Amino acid sequence: MQTPRDLVYKAYTSSLRRQLPAQRLPRHIGVMLDGNRRWARQRGAGSAEGHRAGAENIAPFLGWCEEAGVEVVTLWLLSTDNLNRPEEELAPLLEIIEGVVDELAAAGRWRIHLVGALDLLPDRTVRALTEAAGRTSAVEGLLVNVAIGYGGRREIADAVRSLLRSAADRGMTLAELADRVTVEDIAEHLYTKGQPDPDLVIRTSGEQRLGGFLLWQSAHSEFYFCEAYWPDFRKVDFLRALRVYAERERRFGT
Repeated sequence: MQTPRDLVYKAYTSSLRRQLPAQRLPRHIGVMLDGNRRWARQRGAGSAEGHRAGAENIAPFLGWCEEAGVEVVTLWLLSTDNLNRPEEELAPLLEIIEGVVDELAAAGRWRIHLVGALDLLPDRTVRALTEAAGRTSAVEGLLVNVAIGYGGRREIADAVRSLLRSAADRGMTLAELADRVTVEDIAEHLYTKGQPDPDLVIRTSGEQRLGGFLLWQSAHSEFYFCEAYWPDFRKVDFLRALRVYAERERRFGT
C-alpha cells in the first residue's frame, strides 16, 4: 500500500518527467557511481555491504535511462586506482561486480560492452565478465559500457599503442604517422570507438572532480554533481540531472 509520501514522490517525479523536452535530452550518459563505502560507514556496516547496495541500484538506473530515451550509458564500477585497495576489500568487490554484470546480462534488456584494462584484472574476473557480456551481443537495447579496471590516462595510452601497431601493420613509418595522425585517428582506438561521446556525466557523493573518467570523450560533456551517495541515488535525482542538462546551452566552443 502506498503511503501519502509515496504518492507525493510519484506525483513529483511525474511532473519532472513531463517538464523534460525530448529533443534536449542526452544520448550518452556517463556515471561515476561514487559513495558506496561512505554510505556503508554511516550505517556502521562494512564496505562490501555498501558495494552491494550500490550494485542493487544499477538496474533501476538503467530502467530510468531507457524511459528517457538514452542510447548509451557508461558505468564506472572500478578504476585502475581502485585496484590498489587491500585484498580483503578488493576481492569481495570484484565478486560483487561479477555478480551484477551477470544479472544485467541475464535480464536480456541491455547490450553490455566492457571497457578498461582487463589485463589488470584476475583471470577469473575477466572470464566471468567476458562470458556475461558475450551473452548480450545480439541484444538491441540500451548499450551499457561497464568500465572496470578503467583509467582515462590508461585508455589514451592504450589507444596510442593500438594506433602505432596499426600503422606498423600497414607499413607506415613513425615519421609518416607523426605527419598524418589526427584526433579522429586516436578516437578510433579508444575503448568506446564508434560510440557518441557522453553528453552528460553524473557523479554522486558530492565529489566534484573527474578522477580520470572518460578524459578524452568528455571534452564537450556537461557535468552534474549530486550530493547523494550512489546507493541513495533516486529517480528524482536522475530527473533533476536531466532537467539541469536540458536547461544548459551547449555551444561547443562556438
